[in-house]
Amino acid sequence: MNTDEKNSWTPFSHSSEAVRRVETAPETRQTQSDTYRLAFADPEFMTRRELRAVRLQLELLKPEMALAERGIRSTVVLFGGARIPEPGGAAWAAKNATQKKNLEASSHYYAEARKFAQLCSTYSSTTYNREFVVVTGGGPGVMEAGNRGAADVGAPTIGLNIVLPHEQAPNAYVTPELCFNFHYFAIRKMHFLMRAKAMAIFPGGFGTMDETFEALTLIQTGRMERIPFLLFGKSFWEKAVDFDFLAEQGVISPSDLKLITFVDKADEAWEVIRTFYDLE
Repeated sequence: MNTDEKNSWTPFSHSSEAVRRVETAPETRQTQSDTYRLAFADPEFMTRRELRAVRLQLELLKPEMALAERGIRSTVVLFGGARIPEPGGAAWAAKNATQKKNLEASSHYYAEARKFAQLCSTYSSTTYNREFVVVTGGGPGVMEAGNRGAADVGAPTIGLNIVLPHEQAPNAYVTPELCFNFHYFAIRKMHFLMRAKAMAIFPGGFGTMDETFEALTLIQTGRMERIPFLLFGKSFWEKAVDFDFLAEQGVISPSDLKLITFVDKADEAWEVIRTFYDLE
């Protein structure tokens, strides 16, 4: 039970008390039946296909309530490849010599992500860690670098993990009380964007591309306010996505190119944010 629940008086017994009473009920054929379990305390019932809408709501509410209790009002989102190692680290995800070489060469992105998160979090501390709080997917690579940079300056930092077929434990730098786990990609992506005041996108694979283009689409269509949208590594992105070609073909508007800012250094990226919001 959290502090608010303890301090809010009600004449009704709390649901946690009902759970305790059921757990201590006499063992009979009736009380041992699946149907006797309290619906909200019955994992088998809660994971039924018909309860999907309820689970979606719970995944939306749990992080929202936790972040509100911490007073976190806005975030800076860091997306990027989980496979990018820190400088001097092993390219653990490489499948061949070419990938090993390229991943090791990409380690400078880890360093820039870490420094960028330090800059954001240093400013965040002037707002009592309520604004511009760094949030990542909570995993390795660029995500780790973002959480690590915030931890370097003693700031809280958020990790939004997701259950995957292969194990993905949260990195060690996520603030434990701000470490969340999701089943639904859609709700996780909502939480990335709901408080975002800036987005920093580092080189990455399918997941990074998915998150990048969903956010761009929301901004392009006016469903989300325009915010600094920073693509780190101009040489990478110009090869990975030919934005100019899309505009030339007419499938996006030439003005859509203005939604994106290419940067290479953390200082440059923070200056874009500082100027956009007229921060001191």
